[in-house]
Amino acid sequence: METLNPQSIFAITSNEVFNETAVAVFHYQYAHCELYKQYVDALVKDVYKIDAVEQIPFLPIEFFKTHRIVSTAKKEDIVFSSSGTTGMQTSKHFVADLGLYEESFFRSFRRFVGDPEDFAILSLLPSYQERGGSSLLYMMDKLMHASKHPYSKFYLEHTDELVNNLQCLANQKQKTILWGVSYALLDLIEKQSFDLPDLMVFETGGMKGKRKEMLREELHMRLKEGFGIKAVYSEYGMTELLSQAYTRGQNRFYAPLWMQIHIRDSYNPLTLHTEYRKNGIINVIDLANFYSCSFIATSDIGKLYEDRSFEVLGRVDHSDIRGCNLLVNE
Repeated sequence: METLNPQSIFAITSNEVFNETAVAVFHYQYAHCELYKQYVDALVKDVYKIDAVEQIPFLPIEFFKTHRIVSTAKKEDIVFSSSGTTGMQTSKHFVADLGLYEESFFRSFRRFVGDPEDFAILSLLPSYQERGGSSLLYMMDKLMHASKHPYSKFYLEHTDELVNNLQCLANQKQKTILWGVSYALLDLIEKQSFDLPDLMVFETGGMKGKRKEMLREELHMRLKEGFGIKAVYSEYGMTELLSQAYTRGQNRFYAPLWMQIHIRDSYNPLTLHTEYRKNGIINVIDLANFYSCSFIATSDIGKLYEDRSFEVLGRVDHSDIRGCNLLVNE
């Protein structure tokens, strides 16, 4: 396992190769992450007989709040942290290889959205300089730089400039993405109505106490009316992950080939559902988490479809999700 190359995850082309790689990553992390080893040993009698994804234990996401989850002796390149209300314990992700994270989010963006250079990417989020340690804002900062468009930047404190630039870009027929936290997007369309049918709006969820929480369907309806668009897009990611899944303008998320979703039973957390379209709790396999833990039991309620797309239906508790379509704590 010492020679396992983390870059190999990006060469996965089939479910069979994914399963083989995931099992190899599991045995590597079992050998190198002491906390995960202790957790697995408490559940499994003979770890070395594990040879299928369905047999791998998933680490509860809450451990990222209390422990340093690493599978390497390398010093971390960066520590990503979730945010929360005062007094709330936050998750920390010790990232040993920022290159893996960047490779992961650039590849996913290109697959599900397009080449950043083709877009002006405007953000209604705090800047990375204001909220250092946010994995979402780090990603946005890199995507905007890759865009190379002069209007690609953070606008949370500059909404008048944002309004002017959105209209200017529409007049120029420039492909444009507006990526924002929900309350700021709602504030914007209440300030001014838009007719921007070609605009791609990505909402990261979350009212951060500034507005009453609302159902995603209502939020999307208001955003579609306010911007004059036919679809609203979302991204599913977390502080604890290095990969992201994207919607295609509907409710279902699609993951890259090195990320996979499984659904566990709500009443028996060690049992995975074998049926599709059945509600349960989301387990994530994120092979980009090579130097951390790739097998994470989240607190999100969801369901899985036959094509391996999935829906996020709610939350079991207030765990710190990052940049998804329900709550954002950045």
